[in-house]
Amino acid sequence: MSDFTNGFWPWYVAAISLVSILACALLLWLAGKATVKVQAGQSNDNTTGHVWDGDLRELNNPLPRWWMWLFILTVVFALGYLAIFPGLGSFKGLLNWSADSEHSQDVTQFRAEVAPLYAGFSAQPVEALVKDARALAVGERLFMNNCAQCHGSDARGSKSYPNLTNANTAWLGERSAAHIVQTVTNGRTGVMPPMAEAVGGEAQMSELANYVLSLSGSPHNEIKAFSGKARFSACAACHGIDGKGNKTLGAPNLTDDYWLHGWGEAAIVNMIKNGKTNVMPAQAPKLTADQIHVVAAYVLSLSGSSFPAPAATPKP
Repeated sequence: MSDFTNGFWPWYVAAISLVSILACALLLWLAGKATVKVQAGQSNDNTTGHVWDGDLRELNNPLPRWWMWLFILTVVFALGYLAIFPGLGSFKGLLNWSADSEHSQDVTQFRAEVAPLYAGFSAQPVEALVKDARALAVGERLFMNNCAQCHGSDARGSKSYPNLTNANTAWLGERSAAHIVQTVTNGRTGVMPPMAEAVGGEAQMSELANYVLSLSGSPHNEIKAFSGKARFSACAACHGIDGKGNKTLGAPNLTDDYWLHGWGEAAIVNMIKNGKTNVMPAQAPKLTADQIHVVAAYVLSLSGSSFPAPAATPKP
């Protein structure tokens, strides 16, 4: 692919474009100048010499003028287009137009049009917008366009994509509107490092996996779980001695019944052996702060959680 990034290809594209247009013009000129060669012994009757059905002859009439001028106009238009808009390799055109700049202008215009609507929403805390039907309708549209690709249109997620409708579990961070705003704005990266070297071989990882299953009351092998308890010390730094996780680190609670990356001994062993990096991309490049404010209210409403609005700051 590196061959397509050097300076040759823009010139190649420009040459192909110009040669193609000039070749069309040359073809038109040659077609208009072409004449039929009269063979010896034949009369110059303005025919090509082709005869069908005994007396049907092909005449050598010139092209209609309107057709020729239309063809000439298309050539002139093509040259003018390549001069004004990008089409000649890396040449940006006299107008310096690009799809990115036009999209940016459209986005800026749209945001200016909806600014009064979002101004009313941003004046209220996220917790208050949970009860605003109009704000939730706007938040739902934003969620469908920007978040549903991973979390699903029903926000219930799937394997490795959190369920946002669960009020009791699946909160890897602080249970607050501010945390939702921060996560949507800046994104989030969760890292579970491979622990195979710290735990041991397949047998030891199986024992540890069964102990992890026992923490949530899931079906497990009690003998293996008993042996695996001592090995959990390698995991306690993040998940805690009791396995209830650490919200500061984003380490999940292993004692509940929510399994983000798959349930069962095989899934846990795979996680211990290979680790996992999960990324929630930052939405700040695509959404304004006011839009994120509304999306956060919609996400907050999905879980059915009730958060009191923060107390108003007293005026000095």
